[in-house]
Amino acid sequence: MSGFRNSEDKRMEKDGITYYDRGIIAGKDGRRYQRYAIQTHFVKPGEDKSALVSQYVLPLFQPGDCLSFTAKVMGMCTNNVRTMEDTHPGFWARKLAPFAGHNSTGIGMHQPYKMQLVIEICGLPRVLFAAAVSAITRPFGIHGLFYKICGHDVAGIDGFYPDSSFEIYHTMGVINPEHSPQLCDEIFESTGVPTVVMDANDFDQNQLGKGSQFPLTDDQIQDAMKDNPSGQGDELTPFILIRPLS
Repeated sequence: MSGFRNSEDKRMEKDGITYYDRGIIAGKDGRRYQRYAIQTHFVKPGEDKSALVSQYVLPLFQPGDCLSFTAKVMGMCTNNVRTMEDTHPGFWARKLAPFAGHNSTGIGMHQPYKMQLVIEICGLPRVLFAAAVSAITRPFGIHGLFYKICGHDVAGIDGFYPDSSFEIYHTMGVINPEHSPQLCDEIFESTGVPTVVMDANDFDQNQLGKGSQFPLTDDQIQDAMKDNPSGQGDELTPFILIRPLS
């Protein structure tokens, strides 16, 4: 993780908005980006995405800036959530979950409820194939093939964390939102903020979609976000304001 995570000397405030200076990063093309992680309240299912941007991002926004909107919170806003009550792990979900791995990172499918969502999204044959390939290649030090075979939507399943400090995540899972480019265009129409939806962690930065007015190329987005400035855990920083530097 970035050395700026939870660092009080990089904590700033403006107009009642708390944000963190994640520092300047240079891309492969030499372009440099300043990044600010903006703290919000705990966003609940069904909240208005554009209202959140207006409340938390516009006070800091300058012409030329653009915004990374985390997929987890966008999934909350679009009600792409599942609870334990409406998710019923079957035989294969319970059988495969203990072998899913990545328990320490929180991005794995080690919970039967998460594995059940994987099966529903991908279909059982694909999941069994991915599990078999993963089991064969893991002893050779090859990791992550399960998620590559199943796809980004599977890697984006979040929640069902019994140890989360947020009680709602004990019994709820969040799925990546659909139609991310359209969602970003809606935000731009309402706020004037160019937006991209990112499913990022310390291992990968998956771009789910960007608005038609977004000023950076796909490669430049990866450069600006490659150290996962969103952070993890309890920081509540789903918005990264990206400021390209001249």
